[in-house]
Amino acid sequence: MANSHCLVPLTLLMVLFVQASSAAIDAQWHDAHATFYGDMAGGDTMQGACGYGNLFEQGYGLETTALSTALFNNGGACGACFEIKCVNDPQWCIKNAGTIKVTATNFCPPNYSKPEGNWCNPPQKHFDLSMKMFTTIAIYKAGIIPVKYRRIPCTKIGGVKFEMRGNPYWLLVLVYNVGNAGEVSKVSIKGSNTDWLPMSRNWGQNWLTGQNLVGQALSFMVTTSDGKMLKFNNVAPSQWQLGQTYKGHKNF
Repeated sequence: MANSHCLVPLTLLMVLFVQASSAAIDAQWHDAHATFYGDMAGGDTMQGACGYGNLFEQGYGLETTALSTALFNNGGACGACFEIKCVNDPQWCIKNAGTIKVTATNFCPPNYSKPEGNWCNPPQKHFDLSMKMFTTIAIYKAGIIPVKYRRIPCTKIGGVKFEMRGNPYWLLVLVYNVGNAGEVSKVSIKGSNTDWLPMSRNWGQNWLTGQNLVGQALSFMVTTSDGKMLKFNNVAPSQWQLGQTYKGHKNF
């Protein structure tokens, strides 16, 4: 009996830990709709509101989506990963197509001058997929399809990456290739001659500091939306340069 008294709180602690560590992941399916933009080669899907550049070079490829306002979270959802399937439309859903897995890399803007028929207007949950992903689960001519989606862990190869942009007095860092939750919620930077300095989200996954850190080796502390935090010590050497990308040796 003594062991059973100890087992209950231990089990509870384990449950709470699992819930906390997977807060950004949602196993339940939710209703939404999907369309596509660009072409089969990814035209018009590069760049975008999350601040990524060449999605092929950055490891995202064509497995991407833009999100409507209801899902975008003012850029906070950039980097999140979703599993999506076409449902309840036998005319347009490809039979036995299964699901697709995509990363949020862009924003599907609302059109308030056209309240009817604009699927990206709030409060609608909508995915504007790359054409390659859309045609994996539905017939091209469908245009728009009902889907179900759920948040899933992001599987990324290699460490978290940091691309330097801006200028010496206005350093903008793109944080990408983030695994698991995918969404970065907080970033701090540390020069070899400074303490940890909080960075502000400038747009998408671009994080800003006004501190001049030229000539200092740079470290980063990154927190994702599920509360996990990793430190990346001396990721960029003291001779770091704008336009260069530096890779950490670990991921979430």
